[in-house]
Parts: sequence; C-alpha cells; structure tokens
Amino acid sequence: MHRPTTEPRPSIYYDYRVFKPWLPSAHPPQPHQKVVIVGAGPAGMVAALELARHGVPSVIATAELQVSQGSRAIVFTRRSMEILQQVGVADRMAENGLPWRFGNSYYRGRHVFRMEAPHDPDDRYFPMLNVQQQYMEEYLIDACAAHPLIDLRWGNKATRVEQKDDGATVHLDTPEGPYTLDTDWVIAADGGRSDIRTALGLQMEGASYEGFFVIADIRVDLPLPTERLAFFDPDWNPGNTILMHREPHGIWRIDYQLPAGETPEEALRPESLKRRIDAQLAMIGHAGIPWEMDWNSVYSARTLTLPDYVHGHILFTGDAAHLLPIFGVRGANTGFQDAQSAAWHLAFVIKGLAGRKLLANHSAERVGAAREIIDEAGKSTRFMTPPTRGFRLLRDAVLSLSLTEAFVRPLYHWRTSRPHEYTRSMLNCTGDDDALFAAGPAHGAPPRNIRLAADDFLLDHLGGGFDLLYFTQAPAIPAPLREVVAATRARGVPLKVIAIGTGQPVVEGADLTLADTDGHFRERYGVLAGGGAYLLRPDQHVCARWLALDAIRLQAALDTALPQ
Repeated sequence: MHRPTTEPRPSIYYDYRVFKPWLPSAHPPQPHQKVVIVGAGPAGMVAALELARHGVPSVIATAELQVSQGSRAIVFTRRSMEILQQVGVADRMAENGLPWRFGNSYYRGRHVFRMEAPHDPDDRYFPMLNVQQQYMEEYLIDACAAHPLIDLRWGNKATRVEQKDDGATVHLDTPEGPYTLDTDWVIAADGGRSDIRTALGLQMEGASYEGFFVIADIRVDLPLPTERLAFFDPDWNPGNTILMHREPHGIWRIDYQLPAGETPEEALRPESLKRRIDAQLAMIGHAGIPWEMDWNSVYSARTLTLPDYVHGHILFTGDAAHLLPIFGVRGANTGFQDAQSAAWHLAFVIKGLAGRKLLANHSAERVGAAREIIDEAGKSTRFMTPPTRGFRLLRDAVLSLSLTEAFVRPLYHWRTSRPHEYTRSMLNCTGDDDALFAAGPAHGAPPRNIRLAADDFLLDHLGGGFDLLYFTQAPAIPAPLREVVAATRARGVPLKVIAIGTGQPVVEGADLTLADTDGHFRERYGVLAGGGAYLLRPDQHVCARWLALDAIRLQAALDTALPQ
C-alpha cells in the first residue's frame, strides 16, 4: 500500500499544497485509456497538455501529493516559453519570473567575460527567465486541472508496466491499495531514477563526471541585477567554480563545486554550508549580511541518454530518457522539447493520421538532440569541472590568459541550451527549395518570431497542426493549392493557411492574412519579392520551404511529413 508524504514540505517562500490522493473506491471501474503518463513533473504535464491540444485524453499518475521540493530548475529559455505559450502557462511564467540576458564570468576577482544573449524587437520573450520550478509546476497543474481531457491522479505510484501486443497494463498502488489501468500507450516521464527504465533493463549511453556541486537557495537582500554570475578559482574555493542566480521572492541560488574527496554528507552539514556561503557573500563585497537557508542539495554532472526513446508501447521523455548537466540550463528546457515532440507524434499516430514510422522519427530526432546537447554540455562540464589533470591544465591556461588576452575570453561562454534543428529529419521534404534560400529558418529549425503589433506576434497564431505560411502579392490562394488543403483537412489533418500579403487586407482562401507592407517578414524568412512558402509541423519546426509552390509540391511535402 503506497503511503505518500502528507505533511507540507518546508519552505520560507513557497506555500506547498497537499493534494488529495485519487482512490479507486471513489471511482467506477476504469475504462481502457488512450495514454497513461507516469510522472507529473514538467515533462509529463507538458506532454499531457500537448496531447489534449490534439484532442487526445490522458491519465497522469504521480506517486507524490505535492510539487517537487526546492527550486530545482530555475532558468527557462525563450524556446521553452514559446512551448509553454502553446499549453497556456507562459503568461503566468512571464508575470512572476525575472527576465535576463547577460552573464558575467570572474577569475580571481577580475571580470573577464560578459555574455550577451541575442534579443531583438521580434522576440516576445527574453532569452532567459528565472522562476522556481515549484511555481512552474503549479501553473502546469492548474492548466491540467482545467482541461477535461486530463485526469491527474495524485498518490498513484506506478509499480509495474506490463506490455502487450496492442498496448500495456499499468499497475498502480494507492493509499488504499492497488489497481490496474489498461492503455494503448505509456509515456514514461518518471524522472532520472525511472523505475520503468530500470524494469525494462535499459542502459543509458554517455559519461558521468566525478565532481560534486552543492545547490543552496538562500533568502538574502543583494543589490545586484538579474544576471548569471560565474566565479572561477576564488580564494575561498581554489581551483573550483561558483555560480549565482537571482530568483523571485528574494531568493538567490548559489552553486559551488566541492573539493575532491569531500562527500555530499560532509558538504551538507549546516556548519559547512554556512562557512562557504558566508565566504562567497564576503567575496562579492557583502560580508556579514544576514541570510536564511531555504533548500539545499548536491548533484554531479552526467551526460547520458537512451539510444532509443520508444520501446514497444512505451515512450520515454525528460530525465527518464536522458540525464544532462545543468550547465547551460538544459534539464527542464530539453524536457519541454521532448514532451512537445512526443505528444504531437503520438497524437497523430493515435488518430490514424500517420503510421508507427512517425514514432521512430520522434525517437531519432530527440536522441539526436540529446547527443548534440551532450556534446555541447560535455564541453561546458569539462570547463566547469575538469575531469582529468590534462583538462585542468588547459582550463587553467585559459583562465590565466584571460586576464590579459581578449581572444580567449569567449571560451568562458556556457553554450546555453538552444532548440535543436532537425536537419536530418525524415519529415523534411527532399524536393523543396531549402538549399536555394539565402536566409530564414531552414529544414528542421523552429520558426523566427515576427512582431505584428504591440502585443501580437507570429507565434501567437501558430501550432496545434500544420501551418502553411504563403507569401503572395495575389488576391487569392491558387485553386489547386486550396484543393490540396481541403483534401488534407478531409483526412482529419489540421492544416492552417496563413497568407503574408503586401497590403491587401484579405487573401481569399487563407485562414488568416498578415500584412507585410515594409517587407520585414519576407526579409526574416529569406523570401524574394515574388513570393514563397513555408510548411511548419505541429511543433512549429520547418519541414519544407519553397521559392515557388504548386499543388504537387505541397502534396509531396505533406506525404513526407506524415509517413504511413
């Protein structure tokens, strides 16, 4: 019998809600489900909300009765905000978070590098937003609770998943005993210690690093801007690294690397925490300032991924699929991209709009993304925590040279998380004009946002299905194209036509007409004066683009993007 913790978790700034467990006795016999999601973390809830946007119901089962303890993930990228906009929580994130775009690196007390993340008037969101994971989870929970297609079951621990030829049976334990759910599909979003992954005997590929970092969240009044601060080889922690981030509600995150040989248990002793936090505050000019501890933990860097995210009727996502170091804010941000991808691919298979090949594409794309991230994160990790004497010699040489030589300072750049471009996706059209474009988002890239008005952006109008951006000077969409669009919709495939005109208020045959009187939209998308088109997938990534589009080419791109 599963007995989850019912006492609210301690915090000096966050009021933890304890939810009532879902009990079998209070509900009728359980019907067959379309999707069961194991885990109510960020990846699991985003997957459920994305499935719901595509009309697919799901059950979320979580062993807990509360959101996760501690701030955990605190930095969310622009692309994550665009994904969260799709599921309806970006406004609350932006309202309560702290936006930023600069990072500063210090070596032995000297400022040696300032990172500036790109930001221009076409961006709705800042490159980075700081907000504690508890709040982000709270916003997702509220969105899930408000959606009739999502059944979030607290206090339901998945103990076993039994696969069958046509689906799976999920065995769940509750405070009053076990029950089972039969389902077509399972999304394993049960975290880095995934029981489902372990039960299947699946092994991750990659590396684990020996160094440990302490995370400490403290309440302290520091007159500093919201910018990332990195300190290398400080006097109080020689040879090691310290990171600092401002969080909402007067909280500061301090990450510091432990000396070799020190155990996590030793590091988390109150006297050790106090001595080191006091030393860090003194180093930045705030000796003796009062502070209060909220939460602390220890982590080590790992760069690991499953080689395949689809096993029978189980899809792995988030930390259940891969383990990534936090340097470069890759954890939750990568999980959002995983969940968005898993949900739309699975929804289209469930609805019969594509075959199982589409799930193979999801796995190939996201494993490729994880491996790209692992390559980038490995570079950051080896710089932050050199794993060998050779790497430390190289890192220390860069640090020393940075005091006098500007050319080495960009090596401090932390290779921030960025959305993966599915350049080699099987969904990309092979017969389009991608290679002929001189600008604009290419095959597999996410779209570039465009500011249409003060509070109106292109991405506000995209997502949930395929989007055809059609650049034209004509008063109407050509009839043969309209016939392909109508036939596609008749199959049940959501396809929206957005005309980008040069002044006409309405282009006949388009679902929406956007004016581009100054040519800015065309310039950003590399479209010539005569016209062109882009086809975007349900996750907004580009799968085809043309300088000239006809009905045959559009049909070919749609057939490629929905393999049977």
